[in-house]
Amino acid sequence: MQRALSVTRADFPEWYQAVVREADMAENSPVRGAMIIKPWGYGVWELIQKDLDRRIKETGHDNCYFPLFIPMSFIAKEAGHVEGFAKEMAVVTHHRLKMIDGKLAVDPDAKLEEPLIIRPTSETIIGDAFSRWIKSHRDLPMLINQWANVVRWEMRTRLFLRTSEFLWQEGHTAHADEADARAETLKMLEVYRDFAETTLAMPVVAGEKPENERFPGAVNTYSIEAMMQDGKALQAGTSHYLGQNFAHAQEIKFQNDAGQVEYCHTTSWGVSTRLIGGVIMTHGDDDGLRLPPAIAPRQIVVVPMLRDKPEDADVLAYGEALVKRLNAQTALGERIRALMDLKSIRSGEKRWNWVRRGCPIIVEIGPRDAAGGQVTFLRRDDLRDGDKTKNQMMALDEFVAKAPAMLAEIQANLYAEAKTRQDANIEDGIKDFGALSEFFGADESAAMKGWARVGWSRPSGKALDEIDERLKTMKLTLRNTPMGQGPASGKCVFTGADAVETVLVGRAY
Repeated sequence: MQRALSVTRADFPEWYQAVVREADMAENSPVRGAMIIKPWGYGVWELIQKDLDRRIKETGHDNCYFPLFIPMSFIAKEAGHVEGFAKEMAVVTHHRLKMIDGKLAVDPDAKLEEPLIIRPTSETIIGDAFSRWIKSHRDLPMLINQWANVVRWEMRTRLFLRTSEFLWQEGHTAHADEADARAETLKMLEVYRDFAETTLAMPVVAGEKPENERFPGAVNTYSIEAMMQDGKALQAGTSHYLGQNFAHAQEIKFQNDAGQVEYCHTTSWGVSTRLIGGVIMTHGDDDGLRLPPAIAPRQIVVVPMLRDKPEDADVLAYGEALVKRLNAQTALGERIRALMDLKSIRSGEKRWNWVRRGCPIIVEIGPRDAAGGQVTFLRRDDLRDGDKTKNQMMALDEFVAKAPAMLAEIQANLYAEAKTRQDANIEDGIKDFGALSEFFGADESAAMKGWARVGWSRPSGKALDEIDERLKTMKLTLRNTPMGQGPASGKCVFTGADAVETVLVGRAY
């Protein structure tokens, strides 16, 4: 049985690394913990960025850009923020190098008057700008977004999922009142939920994070949680209601219509390149990556079967005409992205290369196809363990006509498969902590357990800290309390008090 990868999902961590490597998505950089995103991986990010940027602008936000460097005094103004990020901050203390004893070194005379923090997130520096830009209620709401890189000095890194530097978008808004800010927070959470499910074909559960999982300085944090094929949760996006905490720290005030000065209510929200890791672990199989067509840099690749014979010219002309016709078609709201692979390697190697990369449809054409006006193709959502019997044959005109529908069907199939898996692996029958412990067990590498949805009484403070410590012994975390819950019943698994809602519990990335 031929496979495109040498490792299977039975060893999920190794499989993930193999997919990132063999699908030519990214590689480790010379700087520990940072990554080089290769063209295929960056092509996926560009399509994610394009679609999400459209959605952000359609909801009234404008893009801008803020400096990479943030004065340390800005960070220090918000105590909760400092405490949450202090261990991850990279600090610039000098502005010049010089030759000392024949070696390039930091110039001790070039010390900065104030250290600079390399952006871990931008609430403080954007808040400083808001304090200048906002004077009156007529300036509100202020709705901005930036696409940028951030640095958080992670100790244990994994490509796309957790790196010292990563790419993201971060939205920041200011509002005249709490109700408007809270509505913004939930609106953007819904944008993320719909984007994940529609564009990434990745089912998620949207909900509020427990108190101990909130963003540093936030009043409320909401997330979308996705289930990976090993049962672990991936926090795929967050939206935060910051109350007036940052407004007080940064003096973000406005004069209301009665002439009184008030502090703004602010929000922030963001997603990052970890979405690519989520796509890999949601849709990949033992042959590599399977990309939803909406984010595939090439949705259809034509592989010409060349044999160094005169008929090769006819095959190439046939392939070029096919690609031209496909690129004139529209699928999933955009022009189809088709390509003929003309690299000077064997056709079989080309085929497996595109299988590993997750191209949705791979077409193979040879002299017989060109002469007979047909195509032989493979749908990536159909392939299992290198099974070539999944190849299909279709007349050229029929294939071109059906290509848009096939791409839409692949998109829908990937979502349906992931949704079925997620729904089947959320356990609802656990009534006490002993049963929760037994369900997950102590071995994190054991067979997939998925998540547990259990009764929750919203404990806080010391009681919540104790629960968190108990969960940590099993490497479990509280994920979120799903939105739109009906009336709660039963007891809280952790406190024994009456449950007011349910909370998802699981292991996570």
